[in-house]
Amino acid sequence: MCRPVASGDEHACAKTIVTALARQAFRRPVTTADQESLLSLFQVGRNQGDFESGIRMGVQGILADPEFVFRFERTPAGVAPGSNYRIGDLELASRLSYFLWSSAPDEQLITLAGEGKLQDPAVLDGQVRRMLADGRAEALAKNFAGQWLFMRNLQDVQPDVYVYPDFDMNLLQSMRRETEMFFYSFRREDRNVAEMLTANDTFVDERLARHYGIPDISGTRFRRVTLTDPNRFGLLGKGSILTVTSFANRTAPTVRGKWIMDNLLGAPPPNPPADVPPLKENGEGAKPLPVRARLEQHRTNPACAACHKMMDPIGLALENFDAVGAWRIHDSGFPIDSSGQLVDGTKVSSPVSLRQALESHSDAFLQTFTERLLTYALGRGVEYYDMPAVRAICREAAGEGNRFSGFILGIVKSTPFQMRRAEEGEGTDADH
Repeated sequence: MCRPVASGDEHACAKTIVTALARQAFRRPVTTADQESLLSLFQVGRNQGDFESGIRMGVQGILADPEFVFRFERTPAGVAPGSNYRIGDLELASRLSYFLWSSAPDEQLITLAGEGKLQDPAVLDGQVRRMLADGRAEALAKNFAGQWLFMRNLQDVQPDVYVYPDFDMNLLQSMRRETEMFFYSFRREDRNVAEMLTANDTFVDERLARHYGIPDISGTRFRRVTLTDPNRFGLLGKGSILTVTSFANRTAPTVRGKWIMDNLLGAPPPNPPADVPPLKENGEGAKPLPVRARLEQHRTNPACAACHKMMDPIGLALENFDAVGAWRIHDSGFPIDSSGQLVDGTKVSSPVSLRQALESHSDAFLQTFTERLLTYALGRGVEYYDMPAVRAICREAAGEGNRFSGFILGIVKSTPFQMRRAEEGEGTDADH
């Protein structure tokens, strides 16, 4: 960046270095006060050693500065507590960058924000599309999909190797990568988000292909494949999701049903009563029973029946997938009965029929996707007063064919993303 040739060049060179670093670290143009503070630290370090010692001291000052550690969104002077106001361009740039890249804004974004140009809808639209086209947007697949689809929970999954001897950590990592690449393809190709339920393509390496029974795949490189088994289509056929919604030694239809109701349909069932006993497990020496039979025993408890009536038919439709997402036709030696009836009267008996039932509620899926994505973008839960914005985002995205970019642009332009409420007792910019 800059290296002094003579001692007289050191101050100017140090100023260039710390200013450039602070601009990126503070996510805004650097003020004269910032420069003076950092150059004072440089001089302290320089007095104790050489030029590099001074720069090291300046960098330490940047890393310890609250402006780097925290993302401040200061309330402007004159804004009354409890009122809403539009955040500044620099705050908007940071919100946008951490939403799409999980990282600080780059030089182009900081420059436009410093010039006040992000208020121009055309400029903002262009920046969102530029950032989505950047490889750094893969952070959405890792972080948002990790949060929404419970991929983060995979690190805690430990299937019983005596029950599932074919399972290992390589398979688990392949499952995770498949789901990330599947989600990322919707961002990269700007696909219709509703197709996450129905897509007949996925990404596999040899390890995962063997687990799924897909032939002619060799090596560790992931490649896109067209699925021939309709049971594997969309999110419902992903081994990662089927594994993270199971127990170590068996499937969990209730957990799978609850997961789908909550994360795909936005209709979570109520929490169980505190005194409800757990599902009875197969005991040693006793005749083993399939999960379905044990669930039927469990539902004889009136306190359990109402909620299980909603969740169990959904989860049982996936019962042909074992606890690590492999296809099977028997459970504990009994043929699997995956039939059931949803609360709206729809009969389901397989992943295919369940997927078709979910397709008929694609509006609920798209709204739930929007709520989860908005939660991720804001870093807070979606509240009742955010719902008009959620519905508006869904309507606008529908006009664009429900493409991934439509949801992203809708969120970035929404009131919750661009506005903030001044809280009681919050200091203004003049107080900091």
